[in-house]
Amino acid sequence: MTTYRLTSVLHPMRRVYIFTIVTRLFHWINALSIVILAITGYIIGNPPAILAAHEAYDGYWFGTVRYIHFVTAYIFLFNFIIRIYWMFKGNRFENWRNFLPTSKAFIQEMWDVIKIDVLLVKNKHVVSLGHNSLAGVSYLMLFILMAAQITTGFGLYAAMSDSFIAGLFTWVVPLFGTDALVRVWHHIFMWGFIVFTMVHIYLVFYHDYVEGRGEVSSMFGGWKFVENECIDEKECTDFNR
Repeated sequence: MTTYRLTSVLHPMRRVYIFTIVTRLFHWINALSIVILAITGYIIGNPPAILAAHEAYDGYWFGTVRYIHFVTAYIFLFNFIIRIYWMFKGNRFENWRNFLPTSKAFIQEMWDVIKIDVLLVKNKHVVSLGHNSLAGVSYLMLFILMAAQITTGFGLYAAMSDSFIAGLFTWVVPLFGTDALVRVWHHIFMWGFIVFTMVHIYLVFYHDYVEGRGEVSSMFGGWKFVENECIDEKECTDFNR
């Protein structure tokens, strides 16, 4: 992972293609799925009392909520599987190596980001073409959280479904002991997504404002901007166009 630091000298900027369509689609499908799953999941866990003039059998709103939750869960699962696959097939900015602290340079960059962007002890900023090391580790935690949420969610769903995929998770409830405990963990993981999302949105807009390199727009078009002096000709190649 290559790291560069911004200087006070203004240099021409070069556009670099970072995120392919697969990663960008994963991001937005995942974001929408999390919102839908969180809302419907909260309603399922704590259904409101709704009074209506018609008979109960004339309404099926709670069944609809559950249906939306289950369908979105399948989308969430397949989206996750595709992203894991793309860690091995995508470009070098999307590769699995960007998420694992496997080198001293990776750990050093992560510490630099913490000191500069979190603790605010320096007035410079670590600039990485793709994700910086701290972001990479945070996304690794997100993937682990996604796997845990999928496991507990489909573990609960397995008792009420005869689908093949749900059947793969019949071991989850016996492992935890009771379905009530699985529900508790599933609920805790939901709040983990909410906290991650709030921190993620803050940091993305913070970096976009401070660095001005297209942090937000890169997840729409795939491009970021970097000073010509920061990268050599090979690293300025438009990857996977």
